[in-house]
Amino acid sequence: MKTNDQYAQFPAPGEIRIMRTLPGPIERIWTYLTDPEKRSRWFAGGPMELKAGGKMELLFQHKNIAPNEAPPPEHAEMHEHGWKMPGTVLRCEPPRVLSYTFDEDSDVTFELIPQDKESKSVLLILTHRARGEDVKSLTGYASGWHSHFSILIAQLEGTTPPPFWATHARLKAEYEKVLPKT
Repeated sequence: MKTNDQYAQFPAPGEIRIMRTLPGPIERIWTYLTDPEKRSRWFAGGPMELKAGGKMELLFQHKNIAPNEAPPPEHAEMHEHGWKMPGTVLRCEPPRVLSYTFDEDSDVTFELIPQDKESKSVLLILTHRARGEDVKSLTGYASGWHSHFSILIAQLEGTTPPPFWATHARLKAEYEKVLPKT
């Protein structure tokens, strides 16, 4: 399995870690995490105050990242009409660390590490920590991040992205088999 296809790791209860090597430079990757228009192409748009304590809102519109796909019935409404997730920026250290609240009881941290002096590749490490009721959603979070990162990689490389919903469904079933039982 190629590095960018590797499964998420579950280093601690309620925690997901995914690592991907992306084509740099680091400033380019930072804009795909922070610029609402670029972020909307692979994940979710929405405003973000780039400072600790800053307000943000993720605007999920999956019909934009998967325009020719029919979502599973349980996701049809959100696919078509989208939804908003308010949050708070926890850490913002451009262009290396971005962390924010996510969903009801989670937070996510993106770390960017240049892999060579020429900044041709950047290691992205995502850590998603879930607490409370969000722990029940770990397989969905893992398959979601995995699928979204596949779209990000295609965006950065200028290639055709994989189908979002089919990839997400396949990965969710696979993650349910490998997720450590607590």
